[in-house]
Amino acid sequence: MSVNKYQPHVMVLPEDDANRQLANGFHLDITIPRQMQVLPVAGGWPNLLNLFNSEHVTKMNLYRHRFMVLLIDFDGQSDRLYKAKAAIPDNMNERVFILGAWSEPESLRQALGVYESIGSAMAKDCREETDVTWGHNLLKHNAGELDRLLQRVRPILF
Repeated sequence: MSVNKYQPHVMVLPEDDANRQLANGFHLDITIPRQMQVLPVAGGWPNLLNLFNSEHVTKMNLYRHRFMVLLIDFDGQSDRLYKAKAAIPDNMNERVFILGAWSEPESLRQALGVYESIGSAMAKDCREETDVTWGHNLLKHNAGELDRLLQRVRPILF
C-alpha cells in the first residue's frame, strides 16, 4: 500500500534486509499505517546514500510533506552518522533522519529476538514515549536523532 504523497507521510529506506524487517515490524505496530511506507533495500549504506540522492531528493522536493528515515548499520563507527548526514542536502536536514543498530541488526536480533518483534517494540516505545527497546546498548546512540524524528512524525504515525 502506498502513502498519500500530498499528506504528511514517512518513507523508510533500509540498507539491507534485516533493517527492512525491523521497519516492517515497526510499520505493523503504528496507529496510522497508511502514512508510512517501507521501500526496497538499498544494498549497503553507501548505496543507500547514492539511491537517496539519485531518486529520493527530487521526490522530496516535489512532496514537501514527505519525511525520510534512512536505516543503516553503524558497524561500530562513531562517525557513520556524520558521514551519512554530510550526504543529505541542507534543505532536507529537517525531514531526513538516520537511525540504525550500533553494530549490525544481527547483533540486535541475538540480543532481543525476531526482527519484526523488535521493530514492533520500537514502535511501542515511540507511541508510549518510553525507551525500553530504544534504550538498549545497540540502539541508545540513536537518542538525539530519534528525539528529532519523533517531534516531527509522532502526530503522523501515532
